[in-house]
Amino acid sequence: MRSTPAKVARSGSRSRTTRRPGTGKTTAHTDTYHGRFVKLVPNEQVAYVVEFETADPALRGEMTITIALADADGGTDVLAVHDGLPRGLPTADNEAGWRSSLAKLAALVEAGQNTRAEWSGRER
Repeated sequence: MRSTPAKVARSGSRSRTTRRPGTGKTTAHTDTYHGRFVKLVPNEQVAYVVEFETADPALRGEMTITIALADADGGTDVLAVHDGLPRGLPTADNEAGWRSSLAKLAALVEAGQNTRAEWSGRER
């Protein structure tokens, strides 16, 4: 995935991302979307609006994604809500995208925990 996010995220910051999922919505093999952050509450919530760059009218329209974080026993609960899916976007494709994204997030967090344990000389 290639992304060009703002250097410092803040409300109104914009980003543009291109992914290569195999079958794309922007070209035959890519998904490109752009968006903006609409709400940022440190350690609690991120809300942003994104839109596919596509010629297909069934895939056009703004989608709002809200991610809420809450302390949980031994970690953090993540609640992600994706509103305004375009009528041409299959629900199964969206669900697969979320599963993939959450798995990558988990791997990143776990790698960070291992790195912190190494730095402190302790294992987790």
